[in-house]
Amino acid sequence: MLEKTGRLPRILLAVLLIGLFPPAAEAGEAAPVGRVQSFWLHLNSTPVSDETIATEAERRAHIVLNAWEGDLLKKLKAANPQVKVYVYKDLSSTRSYACKQGRDDEHLPAGLGYCDARENHPEWFLEDPRGKELVYSGYEGHWQMDVGNPEYRKAWVSSVVASSKSTGFDGVFLDNVLYTCDAYHSGVCPAKYPDNASFQEAYKGMLAEIRSSFAAAGLLSVGNLTNARLQAGGWDAYGDYLDGAFDEWWLTFSSDRLLEDYPEGWRRQVAEIAVNEASGKMTWVQPHFKAGDPQAFRYALASLFMTTSGHAAIAEIEKTDGYADPTPWHPEYDWYLGHPAGAYRAVANKVFRRDFTCGMALVNANPTGSRAVTVPLHRTYQDHEGRPVTSVSLPGTTGVLLRAHCPATPPVSLLPPQWTLPWP
Repeated sequence: MLEKTGRLPRILLAVLLIGLFPPAAEAGEAAPVGRVQSFWLHLNSTPVSDETIATEAERRAHIVLNAWEGDLLKKLKAANPQVKVYVYKDLSSTRSYACKQGRDDEHLPAGLGYCDARENHPEWFLEDPRGKELVYSGYEGHWQMDVGNPEYRKAWVSSVVASSKSTGFDGVFLDNVLYTCDAYHSGVCPAKYPDNASFQEAYKGMLAEIRSSFAAAGLLSVGNLTNARLQAGGWDAYGDYLDGAFDEWWLTFSSDRLLEDYPEGWRRQVAEIAVNEASGKMTWVQPHFKAGDPQAFRYALASLFMTTSGHAAIAEIEKTDGYADPTPWHPEYDWYLGHPAGAYRAVANKVFRRDFTCGMALVNANPTGSRAVTVPLHRTYQDHEGRPVTSVSLPGTTGVLLRAHCPATPPVSLLPPQWTLPWP
């Protein structure tokens, strides 16, 4: 519950101000307001053709690779020096499968090697109340580490900074920035962190160490903050230490499970973007749905446009952990809607509209299967098929982007570069 202080809550203020005054970004750091970004998580080590490299390096804003894909990194940077490429690192575990015959691999999926830690720092392995070391259920060879240990923190950050910089990565994708003490082992918390409060304090300490060291090294940080929507204030608490955040399960969990508007649903996940935009930070969102599902795609995309001002990026996925080929590219990704004409607003019960100088976004965030709501547009727009429309009928959990006539050149930001948000 939000504390009553006589001032606007931070998330609400962010939503209002981002709609009215999108912050100016430095060149190359964000897409123009009104144009979407997309990312690519290439984590399954599948081969990538030169044609794919040339295409995806140009149109993706962010690409994540494994630590051993330095050659692919060089090719992507050669195709487009501006694309930001990140290395995958698990924040919470070390991986025993990355140690062979007593020697850790040269390039690791985690920050530190299993064999070295096992031999020299067994105290870094978290244990349950019975003294048994904790491993991830469903993920073989993932051993949970003590992010609250100061020596572990320093060793992890030093190793990751050195390896990332030597390979040429722009930043680090931090997987498993966890919120609950029994994550990956339901009902069992580490003996050292018996509740979520102590567990989260350990992670905030780790993120603080990362923030200072990464900033000094010129590395970007993006953390996987999955399930932050279930933690009141959780997105802010961890996101304050990061350059960006990733929501792995954003708004559409499958083609038949789309989140409607309720306190931990649509409104909180849309607000994640608003908070990050207000601070000039990235948000990567990943809806889950079957390939070619137009309802889920447009519901997610129109919802993203409710609060983005150019730093948010989207890429859907069909199969959990299916991080191989690039995600589909949609024609709407090339649309330009212009600058927002204000914050998003309700035009009916849980039906929301945000106007742009060159179009609009509409979302019906009522439950799936609820009756359609007709929204008059008061002028003519074009839908995704190029048809002229003057009203739109949206059933529950659907959305749409619409285009209007727009100048060919995107307008310059309305705000001076030095403008900052007056936080309460």
